[in-house]
Amino acid sequence: MDPTGSRANPPAPRAFGLIVWLAAAFVALPIAGLLWRAPWTRAGAVLGSAEVRVALGVSIIVSAGATLLVLLLGLPIGWMLARRSFPGRRLLRGLVILPLVLPPVVGGVGLLAALGRRGLIGPALEVLGVRLPFSTAGAVVAAAFVAFPILVLAVEAGLRQVDPRLEQAAATLGAGPWAVLWRVTLPILRPQIVAGCLLSWARALGEFGATITFAGNLRGRTQTLTLLVYEWLQTDPEGAMLIALLLVLLSIAVILAVRQGFGGER
Repeated sequence: MDPTGSRANPPAPRAFGLIVWLAAAFVALPIAGLLWRAPWTRAGAVLGSAEVRVALGVSIIVSAGATLLVLLLGLPIGWMLARRSFPGRRLLRGLVILPLVLPPVVGGVGLLAALGRRGLIGPALEVLGVRLPFSTAGAVVAAAFVAFPILVLAVEAGLRQVDPRLEQAAATLGAGPWAVLWRVTLPILRPQIVAGCLLSWARALGEFGATITFAGNLRGRTQTLTLLVYEWLQTDPEGAMLIALLLVLLSIAVILAVRQGFGGER
């Protein structure tokens, strides 16, 4: 019997066992390298320094703001992609997935071209008093841009596993669209939404290319932990490794939280 069901799995090629260990080493070796090279005697001084504390605060603000923005925009789009057929649906899905394959630096350049002072709608935003480039809000937008597809795809995939007859039954009993959404759809989708938010938050926390291009690397405003690692690599490489390990720990915490949200192995 296989670990997840009653039927035995077909035999695997012997080479797969070796490939599995090579793949595990491929992922584990960089982490092992960080653990080996990190100056543990300086851990308290480095991680407790003012620069790290300020960058951590900016990281929390930026990643949390980006996750909220992604949730507000991504949930309706994921629902529409899963539940409705409309002209341009394939185009919309392609646009949603684009930030996943687009180099982050290119995304940052695109944000400047669209939202910068001389961008497509940048002047109109300035008239309203909104200036995004090289600001904390700009860092939120940049992080949300790269993390956006993760939540949309999670919501769409989750909805495709939900029997639409449940929602239709609620509607026939007199529930309006918002009542069906809040009382039927969202409770069923809770694990996927939580997982999508956690993964989006982790992606936003580690964002670099789009952020440094669109929002810059301004201490106390847009300099996140990831940008601080990049800066310290040029002046204090060992200290940068300690900050990198902190980001690794946060990433592992996200993985564990996602597994817990989906009920372990399910």
